[in-house]
Amino acid sequence: MLVIKNGTIIDPERNRTYRGDLWIEGGIIRKIVEKGSLEAEVSARDEVIDATGMMVGPGLIDTHVHFRDPGFTHKEDILTGGEAAKKGGYTGIVLMANTKPCVDNEETLNYVLKKGKKTGIRINTCANVTKGMKGEKIVDMEGLSAKGAVGFTDDGIPLLSENLVREAMKRAGALHKPISFHEENPERIANNGVNAGKAAEFYGIGGSPREAEIDLIERDLKLAGETKATVVIQHISSKEGVELVRQAKAKGCDVHAEATPHHFTLTEEAVIRKGTLAKMNPPLREEADRLAIIEGLRDGTIDLIATDHAPHTAEEKGQEITKAPSGIIGLETALSLGIRELVDKGYLSYPELFRRMSFFPAKLYGLPGGTVKEGQAADLVIFRPEETWEVTTFASKSANSPFVGEVLPGVVHVTICGGRIVYRA
Repeated sequence: MLVIKNGTIIDPERNRTYRGDLWIEGGIIRKIVEKGSLEAEVSARDEVIDATGMMVGPGLIDTHVHFRDPGFTHKEDILTGGEAAKKGGYTGIVLMANTKPCVDNEETLNYVLKKGKKTGIRINTCANVTKGMKGEKIVDMEGLSAKGAVGFTDDGIPLLSENLVREAMKRAGALHKPISFHEENPERIANNGVNAGKAAEFYGIGGSPREAEIDLIERDLKLAGETKATVVIQHISSKEGVELVRQAKAKGCDVHAEATPHHFTLTEEAVIRKGTLAKMNPPLREEADRLAIIEGLRDGTIDLIATDHAPHTAEEKGQEITKAPSGIIGLETALSLGIRELVDKGYLSYPELFRRMSFFPAKLYGLPGGTVKEGQAADLVIFRPEETWEVTTFASKSANSPFVGEVLPGVVHVTICGGRIVYRA
């Protein structure tokens, strides 16, 4: 039996923290005792983790991750991505389907899920919405769902056909699976990855205006209300987008929204300072947008914090701003940024942070974990919130992060998945 003693337990389901001990056996939390009152019950055969001064929360779950496997494993693969996830405190991952070949067929789906089992954590994947991500023909959603796809997305390539999106929402809704959308209309974008504002002016390019995001969010929220599908608006970046989601939720639509740590932490000023390391789709925008995203997280409009972990090589990111690919890695810095930007600044409590980083993701995708409760999966992260670390090296195969060199709070000491210690600092 594994015993965790003297920790401060984060309970996102009941929105509280408390001192207590946990007993874990057979991959399940068998007993929780508040205030550590059962010292005598620990036997010499038990493995004990002393969590004094640390917090014990449900393992983090990221619903938007790119492990680049198959097809782009020089950037990341499922095994190295798993190591990065464990180091960051993640026990559950939902992969995006824009691999090569993409996850529009049973063979690739099986490959990803089989290799994911080797990581020691819970690796899930979405399947594509359209064959070959061409936006023309919808995949066999029913067959891929039956084989283990937890949702559907063509993330990376926006879907432009309204009729196709409507039909895809209807089919995903019939399967009770989330369908997620990358909301950037390419017809409105001159240069992706850089906000059409101060940053674009600095580089002398047209950039990507907020209207590109607003356009498709408006369309897809309308269709969500029409079809009653479970719809996820991915990596929201604009204040207008946040408000549109807020209004859709008020109307009773089954709509969810993601915020990335970089979008609630940085603005387009970072693209001027950091160059391609801060280039991503959708781009970092203005301070008013960053604050609107934080307010959306605070009031529940945005219910998911997802990293959009997107590894690229140094050579790729070393190109000029218009040629370098968009995206940054995020699994190893997400918890720390949530602590620094949201908890320490008073926007969210720890239970509220973990609702968005664990409880709601588990609930949306029907995954184990997301809570610290007797009889539930022993998927846990143990971390010291006040302890700091410098962002230098990564477990990820890539290092494309604008946070390199920063000193962040929150050090993960132990990650446990299914009752097994899968990472120890």
